[in-house]
Amino acid sequence: MKEFYKTTLGEKIFKVVIYLLITLLCLSIVLPFLNIFALSFNAGKDAERGGIYFWPRVWSLQNFAEVLTSANILTAFGISLFRTFLGTIASVFLTAMAAYTLKSKTMPGVRFFTLFIFFTMLFSGGIIPYYMLLKSVHLTNTIWVYVIPSLYSAWNLIIMRTFFQQIHESLEESARIDGYNDFSIFIRIIMPLSKPVIAVIALFNAVGHWNDWFTGAFYVRSSDLRPLSTLLQEMLTRAEAMRSKLESAAGMSQYEALEKMQVTGDSMKMATIIIVVAPIILIYPFIQKYFAQGVMIGSIKE
Repeated sequence: MKEFYKTTLGEKIFKVVIYLLITLLCLSIVLPFLNIFALSFNAGKDAERGGIYFWPRVWSLQNFAEVLTSANILTAFGISLFRTFLGTIASVFLTAMAAYTLKSKTMPGVRFFTLFIFFTMLFSGGIIPYYMLLKSVHLTNTIWVYVIPSLYSAWNLIIMRTFFQQIHESLEESARIDGYNDFSIFIRIIMPLSKPVIAVIALFNAVGHWNDWFTGAFYVRSSDLRPLSTLLQEMLTRAEAMRSKLESAAGMSQYEALEKMQVTGDSMKMATIIIVVAPIILIYPFIQKYFAQGVMIGSIKE
């Protein structure tokens, strides 16, 4: 029996290799983020000299001040909060209702609807037909273009349906005996038992809404309806254009142009990344437990 539990030399080497690969993977994620942190809190002109890796050389908040004091920043922040909060809640709830319906084996045409939804994951109409569709239903240049088109995701729908199928049918049968209808079963039984998958889908939706700059850049014309990610992307573009203009004016060299700038495009870029990523990092620890359970969806079958 002792021989069975004895670890062989090959197994030890395998564990060492696995731990080494995991360590390298973690470093590949953490070290670039530390570099972004150092550059975001370092003076822009000093950062152009190079040599900054994981700690600021000249501490400065000018990069964040330049970003946070720009015009429409508060409005853009409010729009991002609105679309993230409302879009996530509505999408999770409606997707869960659709997934609960599709997991029923007695619903007529359930197989057809499942295949139809899966088909949308493989093919898309393209950007131009999508824009024409949004324009025809009067969603372009409105705040609802951030919420309504993203209410449903075929991938999230299939994930939720898979999780709901693992909930034993005896729970629903007992509830029906007690007089519950389908909606009551969904609200009082299915949803409370589905916290892991809800946490996963909510996190995916929230991150997608918060980081989306494409919708605001291409489907919205009004500057007052720009979300935070779109506004920050436009600020970076303007900063780079301003730097190029300074360098080209009167034959000015790159170093002479830097003397006239308090921040640079690269330093603003790093500060922008910190601003965009920070809310997600602060929220993640509170749902980490459910997220860890949710990523195992479908891995175990009874």
